[in-house]
Amino acid sequence: MPRLAVVVMLAFGGLPVGGANAQSAGQDPTQQAAPPPNNTPQNPPAPTPSWLSRQVGDIRALDKVSAGVTALTLRVGQSVQFGALTITLRSCLVRPPNQPADASAFLDITDRRDPSVGFHGWMFSDEPEVSMLEHPVYDIRLSGCHD
Repeated sequence: MPRLAVVVMLAFGGLPVGGANAQSAGQDPTQQAAPPPNNTPQNPPAPTPSWLSRQVGDIRALDKVSAGVTALTLRVGQSVQFGALTITLRSCLVRPPNQPADASAFLDITDRRDPSVGFHGWMFSDEPEVSMLEHPVYDIRLSGCHD
């Protein structure tokens, strides 16, 4: 018996069906297995809409030194100062109502004291650890997006 057949037998926990072993298993080798059922629906569901654009983003800003949390509300295209940071909201999106709630914002964050520290990318409200500002003094989180 070829090595592949042994591996397949072990993987699926039994004897292979059809081929040379069909006779030993008491099956007619000329009989072919029925094709698998076609599980493709006649009318596939319409694709879900992509994320929906919103004009306002809510951000929570933490100063780690003073432990003060500040709620910031920005319109798309607007910039705001928070300590040494300049935070600019470029885009704010939410998931459609038929999907789990989440918001995502594209932010540009710069530090006027250290130009090498900053953030340029997407932040997600439900999973902030995926993409976050790494700063020794400040923590910025997206709370949500709305109109």
